Amino acid sequence: MALNIVIMAAGKGTRMKSALPKVLHKLAGKSLLRHVLDTTAGLGAAQRLVITGHGADQVENAVAGPGIAFVRQMPQLGTGHAIQQVVPHLPDSGSTLILNGDVPLIQAETARRLAQACGGDKLALLTIELADPTGYGRIVRDEQGGVRAIVEHKDASAEQRAIREGYTGMMAAPTAALKRWVSALKNENAQGEYYLTDIVAMAVAEGVPVLGIAAPNETEVLGVNSPLQLADLERRFQRRQAETLMEQHGLRLADPARFDLRGELICGQDVEVDVGCVFEGRVELGEGVRIGAYSVIRNARIAAGARIHEFTHIDGEAAGASVGEGALVGPFARLRPGAELGAEVHIGNFVEVKNSSLARGAKANHLAYLGDATVGERVNYGAGSITANYDGANKHRTTIGADVHVGSNCVLVAPVEIGSGATIGGGSTITKAVAPGELAVARGKQVGIQGWIRPTKKR
Repeated sequence: MALNIVIMAAGKGTRMKSALPKVLHKLAGKSLLRHVLDTTAGLGAAQRLVITGHGADQVENAVAGPGIAFVRQMPQLGTGHAIQQVVPHLPDSGSTLILNGDVPLIQAETARRLAQACGGDKLALLTIELADPTGYGRIVRDEQGGVRAIVEHKDASAEQRAIREGYTGMMAAPTAALKRWVSALKNENAQGEYYLTDIVAMAVAEGVPVLGIAAPNETEVLGVNSPLQLADLERRFQRRQAETLMEQHGLRLADPARFDLRGELICGQDVEVDVGCVFEGRVELGEGVRIGAYSVIRNARIAAGARIHEFTHIDGEAAGASVGEGALVGPFARLRPGAELGAEVHIGNFVEVKNSSLARGAKANHLAYLGDATVGERVNYGAGSITANYDGANKHRTTIGADVHVGSNCVLVAPVEIGSGATIGGGSTITKAVAPGELAVARGKQVGIQGWIRPTKKR
């Protein structure tokens, strides 16, 4: 039986107080709508239709992809009106699952269970029991417990508002019946809108079974209407991710409440992560890795036994970045795309590495820059030294052989090659190749002036 999925994403989100369409606000580094699309990708739907409205061009450009079609709702006259817009795109058979683009944490299993409950001949509503269901449509049941109607909060009586079972805004319906029902909707209510929830009474009148399917938990069905709600959902989601990593992989978090994962984190055994760390993109942490407080790591591989000290920033972007076994990085270090650190490499405070490889045991411990460089084993790269890799138009590479010692405050002007075992005297600007084992000094001769008097301030 064909399954159609409709995702409503046309609302403006006035309470967000933002120029950005509500469904494009981010949760864990990904838009609310993208969360829903990713969840539904594996449900085997014949088609996925996204209803856009406010900021339609922006929303469609942000999430366009294979298997995703868009239908516009202009103007926005309620949820029923939204579904009326997709009616021409729906077949006359199968089931239609309706989800919300601002309810990002619905799980695939819950959505699948809702669609299966429909079975092509029943109306299945996803419901939730809440201590305070303010704002939710109330599920009105008959004496036998069957669902008789949904009453929107604004139209509910005092008695109906006392009902704690609320409608989540998500349902699955027989497609042919859904098309018939929404075509008959009227806007005779307090808001002058077409409510999709009115189809429940139509189904009851036709004798179509109406099922209330309970959501597993509140977090799955919470929507985002304000920055406060978005922040609350962010913490709920992060806590869930933290608990999963701790339970399934033994990750040791100093404080799960101060942990942010905005992508995928793969952990070996005995990994420790201190407070305030942020992981984005795809990050792999080998066995025994330790991550210091307030580090940001994005698209990187960190091998077993490596230590990332506090306040380190690693951003591999598309190229990725890697840290070898037993390496030490930070504090206050920065690894940029293409940084490849071998085993036991040391990168110290305020050192930046970009598009460079450092072989086993190489060290750059203080205040240095390595860009577009190949660094051999056991190189000692002095404080304040840089590779001058950019000539104003093009990038050039620096090659440093094994066992080279580069003194403090040196400039290696690329393209240039430093042979194995060479020594670069402190304060040198190197523009020519240095032979293996050679000492290279390139600086002005020191001059001492006797009897010189320092100027004094005129009064």
